[in-house]
Order: sequence, then structure tokens, then C-alpha cells
Amino acid sequence: MTDSMKKTADQSATSQVQILFPGDTNGFGRLFGGQLMQWIDVVAAVVARRHSNCNVTTAAVERLDFKAPAFANDTIVLDGRMTYVGRTSMEVRVNTFVEALDGKRSLINTAYLTLVAIDAHQNPVPVPGLELVTEQDRLLWAQGQARRQQRKIDGID
Repeated sequence: MTDSMKKTADQSATSQVQILFPGDTNGFGRLFGGQLMQWIDVVAAVVARRHSNCNVTTAAVERLDFKAPAFANDTIVLDGRMTYVGRTSMEVRVNTFVEALDGKRSLINTAYLTLVAIDAHQNPVPVPGLELVTEQDRLLWAQGQARRQQRKIDGID
């Protein structure tokens, strides 16, 4: 792949904002994990579509770490960013925050998803490379590469 075909993580980064309504909570009044997973999957798909210029399908949810709860009427912010790219697959990290009325954010969830670019016949297609611009980009790439290697060792990639 030539450098001209690469994209930066900033080119596909995506944010989504939600206000948490009572219908999105569980019996304890906390954000329902399944609702959050749906929002995360959508954000990851948008990041992957922007990077690949293709339709995508979710292949795996690598990690989904719930760090803190969110409650009805909280503002929820999901930030998605490309971290690693293979030939047809892309790893996206989605960080989820509760945003206070003063704008202060608290991390409540981190998730890593692998998505695959597909053509009109739902066959995998090659994706652009990821241009690593910052030290953070390089760190996230190395971590993504390590996760991919572990999946291969575990026989799931």
C-alpha cells in the first residue's frame, strides 16, 4: 500500500452524544449495558466506514470494560478512533464518558472492536493503511498489533 492510500486516525474519528433516558436504564436505574453496546457498535461502524469508504461488519468485540455507571439524565459521549488496520480488518477503540453540565468528562467504558470492510457481495475487501502521526497513534498501533497476535495464538483471527 502506498503512503498516499493511508489515512490518519483523525480522518475517521467519530463522536456521538446521547442523553440517557429512563428507557435506556436497567432495574437499578443505571445505563443498560446492552444499550451502551449498541451505541458503541454504531460509533465503531462509522469510524470503520469513514476509514475504509466501504460498508463494514462487526467481526469481534475484543474488550468491553465497564468502569463506572451512568444514570438517567446523564449526558453520554462516545468517542471512536481507529487504532490498528490489517488487510481487510480494522480495530476501533470507543471510549464512553459521562459529561457533567460543566463539561467535565468521566470515563465509564472502553471498548475495542474489530470490523471488516465488505463489498456489495459481502466479501472482505482491502482497506487503506493507517498513517501514524503521533506517539499516541504509534502506541495504540502497537497495542492493537499485540491484540491481533494474541487472537492468532488463540485461534480466533
